[in-house]
Amino acid sequence: MPHATQLPGITQKYGDWRDDLFQNGYAIIKNAVPASRAAEYVESMTQWLEKFPLGFDRNDPSTWTEEHLPAHMKGGMYHSYSISHENFVWSARLEPGLLSAFSQIWGTDELLVSFDGINITLPLPKSQRKKSGRWPHQDQNSLIRGFQCAQGILNLAPNGPEDGGLVVLAKSHLLNDEFFRMHSTGKNPAWGKVPDDWHGFSEEEVDWFKERGCEEVKLCAEAGDLIVWDSRTVHFNVLPEGDNVRAVIYTCYTPAALATPEDLQKKKEIFERRERTTHWPHRNFWRADEILRLGKKDPYSRDRPFEEPVLSEKLLKLAGAMPYNKEGPVEK
Repeated sequence: MPHATQLPGITQKYGDWRDDLFQNGYAIIKNAVPASRAAEYVESMTQWLEKFPLGFDRNDPSTWTEEHLPAHMKGGMYHSYSISHENFVWSARLEPGLLSAFSQIWGTDELLVSFDGINITLPLPKSQRKKSGRWPHQDQNSLIRGFQCAQGILNLAPNGPEDGGLVVLAKSHLLNDEFFRMHSTGKNPAWGKVPDDWHGFSEEEVDWFKERGCEEVKLCAEAGDLIVWDSRTVHFNVLPEGDNVRAVIYTCYTPAALATPEDLQKKKEIFERRERTTHWPHRNFWRADEILRLGKKDPYSRDRPFEEPVLSEKLLKLAGAMPYNKEGPVEK
């Protein structure tokens, strides 16, 4: 049985967006980051794409194709190239609105953050658009019960019904225990190499949730909104059908107290190597295979960010590189 820590009860009413999170499995926190700051992050993401000598031109949609972009997944998910530790990504993780939201969820300011990536999905010319394959899943081990991880998306550009984005099965987290009493907890070999804290669902299993009242909802948000969801909530991504760019930074936080000393040491080493983790900030530090670009090893692969993060005490504590019971000068 995987390690899990019993968390405090969450049955109380809060009178705010947390009620949506615990009752529906997701919530949208409006204006978590000012719209002007969101625009700055979109600019930083676009400049990051331009640093690769692949012919990408922000003003020419004909270059928004795979051969002109760094290696990515599912239309616009970037995890390689040490993107998890670019200075602008760390700046987003330190936004007061994000830290406040997750502090409210967990009842503590002593948090760890995941070393997640970004998503900048550029709508292709209509003649080249394809329907995206669905991969409904939860980001929690099928053997772990209860609320253990909250995921987040900092939404940086207006995102409507026809734009690429997150789809959830509302209230599916409430049926998690029942589902795994009736279905296998094992991993399907067809999923390939996936983290322990990832479990996929077939379309028939998605129907099982729908038959019990779970509605499929495409989440829409404005620039600067924060989307949070219970990791047990069944969810997946969709590609844009409209002409808007999707731009988000994945941000997940959990209490530092949930991490074992051994996991904190691993997290510190991962940070120092500027590598990525799963969505879980405090455990299961899984090393993914290298993402190939156009089916080949990428000559532009890199293991350090273009712009290193500006180290601070708060950053190092969120990274697990400095314990919360220690204060002192930041090592350069």
